[in-house]
Order: sequence, then structure tokens, then C-alpha cells
Amino acid sequence: MWLLLSPTALEASFLRGEPFSFLGRKGLRGEGFVWLETGIGKVNVALTLAAWASRNPVEKALLFGIAGAYPGSGLLPGDVVLVGEEVEADLGTQEGLKPLGFPALEVEGKAYYNCFPLDSGLTRALAQVLDLQVVAGLTRDRVSETPGEAEALASRWGAQLESMEGAAFARACLALGIPGVEVRAISNPAGVRDKGAWRIPLAVRTLEGTLAPILGGAFPEGLQG
Repeated sequence: MWLLLSPTALEASFLRGEPFSFLGRKGLRGEGFVWLETGIGKVNVALTLAAWASRNPVEKALLFGIAGAYPGSGLLPGDVVLVGEEVEADLGTQEGLKPLGFPALEVEGKAYYNCFPLDSGLTRALAQVLDLQVVAGLTRDRVSETPGEAEALASRWGAQLESMEGAAFARACLALGIPGVEVRAISNPAGVRDKGAWRIPLAVRTLEGTLAPILGGAFPEGLQG
């Protein structure tokens, strides 16, 4: 069974199931999945995942939602991608935690500073089945406010898209030993705050089309919900 997470209910408006509440936010129990609204930002998604996993077994988790595309990424509104690695860019110094000498996480002898991988096997399998590109994501609690800021972040960290939750989800999955994957639909250019340039309904529609095979069980054994 999949544990599905999205920052807002809007991003999951196409899901159908039995409603319930968890941590004061919306949830659904559907066929082959449980979905939770996490709230926006790093703390909310990590807290929701950890709280649910402390009370329920989690076989595999999928974070999905909208995101901004960085300049030069080639990604356009409506494009859907898998995220293979997430960067927590506002942790530590401008260059990250490593200059301070303190890892954010250590798992099985491996130190993680600002970069956190999603589950590689599950990501590769979904990429093949869904025919999706795998990109690098960047996460901050404060989003880029100008194209110049977005371009500088993309160049510094080698990322293609920006969100407010991805790195916290990836980091929590590593810490908890949960296979985690992330799907994002592009809704806007990162750093563009004019909502006239955003295409949120389009991004949500493409998310629905992408997740439909997952929820419909159209996967080889082991990937189905």
C-alpha cells in the first residue's frame, strides 16, 4: 500500500476515498493507498510522515505536488518529473552544512549534509513505467522571489526545480528506513511571483494523469499500491 503525501488538498483534489482527519488536516483511505495532507514546508511534511509512521506500518511513500522550474532546466508548466535527489539549501551556510563539519543525518555509517537521495530503485522503476525524467530538486522554506535568485540557486546546487518540502521528505524517509519517491508537476517558473504566469490547474491535471496508473495498479508486482 502506498502512503501518499501532498502539501495541500488542492494538489490531491482528484483523489477519491473515505475521508478522515490526521493532525488536524485532511486524509483519505482509498483502494491501495492512504493520502495525507501535510501542510506547506519542511517541518510539516517531516512531522506528518514521522507521526503517521510511528502509528502505522509504511511500505512505501510518495510525495507529490506542484513546483517551480529553475531557469535553464528546460521544464515548462504542465511537465511532470520524478525527483531523484533533493538539496536542503537553507540548512547551514550559503554553501551548506559541510563547511561547519556537522552532518544533518547519518545512516549506516554514511553522512548526509545537504543532499538527500530518494529511493533509487523505486525511482528508476517508476521512471521506466511512467516514462518520466528524473531531476534534482532544491528545497527551502522561503521560495525564490526573483528570477536572478532562482538562477543563482540552480547554478550553485545543480537543481532543476524548487519546492518547500522535498528535502525534508527525502531526509525523513532515509532516517525512518522508508522507500520514498517524489513526483512534481511544474506550475510556474521559479522566482516569478506574478501569479498570472502560474498554471496551477494545468499542473494538477497532469499530476492526476501521472498518478492514475499508480492508483489503478498498472504496475509490475512490487510497485502496485
